[in-house]
Amino acid sequence: MDKIAVLVPCYNEEKTIGKVVSDFKRVLPTATIYVYDNNSSDKTSEIAEREGAIVRHEYKQGKGNVIRRMFREIDAECYIMIDGDDTYPAEAAPEMVEKVLTRKADMVVGDRLSSTYFEENKRPFHNFGNDIVRKSINFLFKNDIKDIMTGYRAFSYEFVKTFPVLSKGFEIETEMSIHAVDKNMFVENVVIEYRDRPEGSESKLNTFSDGIKVIKTIIRLFAVYKPLAFYGIIAAILTILAVAFFIPVLVNYTKTGLVPNFPTLIVCGFVAIAAIQSFFAGITLQTLRQKEKQDFEMNLIKTDNDKKNMK
Repeated sequence: MDKIAVLVPCYNEEKTIGKVVSDFKRVLPTATIYVYDNNSSDKTSEIAEREGAIVRHEYKQGKGNVIRRMFREIDAECYIMIDGDDTYPAEAAPEMVEKVLTRKADMVVGDRLSSTYFEENKRPFHNFGNDIVRKSINFLFKNDIKDIMTGYRAFSYEFVKTFPVLSKGFEIETEMSIHAVDKNMFVENVVIEYRDRPEGSESKLNTFSDGIKVIKTIIRLFAVYKPLAFYGIIAAILTILAVAFFIPVLVNYTKTGLVPNFPTLIVCGFVAIAAIQSFFAGITLQTLRQKEKQDFEMNLIKTDNDKKNMK
C-alpha cells in the first residue's frame, strides 16, 4: 500500500503532463504518481513515463471510467486526484494530504471558485455552469462544499474503496460530492489558485453537452439519495393539478347538481391516484435508503479493518 498516491487521468495532455508530474515529484517526493492514459493520440504516455510517473491505460473512454479503474487498482492511505492540464497548483497538495492523514478527512476539495477561477477561466458559460451546479447541490443536499466540479481532490482509503463509480464522464465530480454528503463523510475545503490552460492545450469539456449530463446526474442522484423529497415534490405537483381542475367541477356541481365535464372529473381522479402512488413510493424508497445507509456503515468498518491489515 502506498502512503500517498497521486492519480492523474489524462487524454491528450502532452503539452502539460510533464510539468504536472515534475511539480508533484517536487512537492510530494515520497508520493507515487500514477498517470492513466485514456486513449491519447499524442505523446502523453511517453512524456509522463520519462518524468518518472507510473503509466497505465484505460481503454474505455471517459473520465469516470478512468477514475473507476484507478480506484479499483490502487491502494493508498491518501489519494490526490489532479487533472493533467496544469491548471491546479501542486503546492496545495501537502495541505490536502495533511487533512486526510492527520485530520482524518474523507474528501478534501480543491476550491477554485473562492479564488481566481472566475478571473482566469476565459469560458463564461463554464463559470455560470459551475456557479449554478454548486448552488443547486448545496440547496438540494444541504451542504457547504465550495466547489462541486473541481478536478483537484484528496481522498481517504475509506472513501475510495466505498465509492460506487456510476458516471462515465465529467459528471464524476458531481457524483463524488453528493456521495460524500449523503454518507455523512468528513469533507474539508482548501482554497487553491486556479490558472487557465496554457496556450496550445485544449479543454475536453463541452460546455453544453457535458453541462446537460451534469444536470441529469444531479436529478438522478436527487431521486436516488432523497427519494421522499423527490417523489414528494412530484406528488405535490400532481395534487395541485388535480385540485385545480377539480374545483371548477365541484363549484358547478354545488350550483346545478350536474357534472357537465365528467371526463375532467375522471382525469382528476387518476391524477390524484398518481399523486398518492408517488408519495407512498417515496416513503418506501426512503425506508430502503435508510437500510442502505446502515449497510454502508457496516461496510465502512470492514474497509477500515482491511486497511489496517494491509499496513
